[in-house]
Amino acid sequence: MSNKKPTFIDLFAGAGGLSIGIQQAGFKPLAATDWDHWSCETLRANHKDMLVHEGDITSVDLEEFSKRIGTRTVDLIVGGPPCQGFSRLGKQKKDDPRNQMWREYMRFVAFFKPKVFLMENVPQLLTSDEFPSIKKMAEDLGYEVREKVLHAVEYGVPQKRKRAIIFGSRIGIPNHPQPTHTSADNFNLLNAHLQTWATVKDAIADLPLEPTGKDWHIGRNPTPTSLKRYKSIPAGGNRFDLPLELTPDCWKRKKTGSTDVFGRLEWDKPSLTIRTEFFKPEKGCYLHPEAHRPITIREAARLQTFPDDYVFVGSNVQVAKQIGNAVPCRLALAVGKELFQFLNPSAYSVQNEAVDGLTPLERQLA
Repeated sequence: MSNKKPTFIDLFAGAGGLSIGIQQAGFKPLAATDWDHWSCETLRANHKDMLVHEGDITSVDLEEFSKRIGTRTVDLIVGGPPCQGFSRLGKQKKDDPRNQMWREYMRFVAFFKPKVFLMENVPQLLTSDEFPSIKKMAEDLGYEVREKVLHAVEYGVPQKRKRAIIFGSRIGIPNHPQPTHTSADNFNLLNAHLQTWATVKDAIADLPLEPTGKDWHIGRNPTPTSLKRYKSIPAGGNRFDLPLELTPDCWKRKKTGSTDVFGRLEWDKPSLTIRTEFFKPEKGCYLHPEAHRPITIREAARLQTFPDDYVFVGSNVQVAKQIGNAVPCRLALAVGKELFQFLNPSAYSVQNEAVDGLTPLERQLA
């Protein structure tokens, strides 16, 4: 491969978390697709040279699409087909039509014939009824397939979040990236070269405790009762720490269940998985480690390792959805580096593109 940057297309791109990491690893973006208008507006605001196709991917005419990007030669296709039908939150509905969106992904692969493809999804995809079909279709197209579940916290993301990463290649097969971080509890002579997990403190401690209302450091206005509940939860605590008089009736009846709900983050640990409604403590472990409030949009973006200068477009709820659905940028970077080195080993010298206003976490990991 020449010194020219290898190219990629991002399918089901969302706000672009995967694109950020792949681009920082050395790839040039050609195009992205998504059905959500506000995600597409976010992509357009940040990736000026990327064609952004907004709409139903099943209606894309690939001949016309290739003309719009000016080529049928693409080195890498990446993307995460909708996963609600596979995920535990989606109750693994076998007849969910979204389970079939991987076929659209593979339609692009069959047309463009990239050297490599990267498909990411929830870990449950690998044990689903669909995965053997995905693998067979890829192999029928001439791709060798390798799959693995990666834990984002092992790659510098201050968050416990697992993703299935599937590689397909017709020029050999790349390895998945080796972990760069480990738990302090697991630190020993054999992994002394690894850094310890990034923490909530690394990610957000420099932000004001009280939301400023600027740069997406925006939160909810709690009711007096909600505020009393927030104050009752200690660091690392959850809904089971609420006094009886502040416990909703539905929780009084349900003595078991998730310990994430109404949970408070801890400064010196990674966060739990950031989902789309992180502004609602009743949905998970989203209370600030110290302040009596849920985390803000900016704090959630930091925990997903979005750069501070990344532009989000949409309402608070729409932007929260974009952030919660994204692939953590640092995980995408780790995977992207591995693929860049695989495609271009002789020229492997990755330097992250300059980002103004690095957070403490970004400075630590740069």
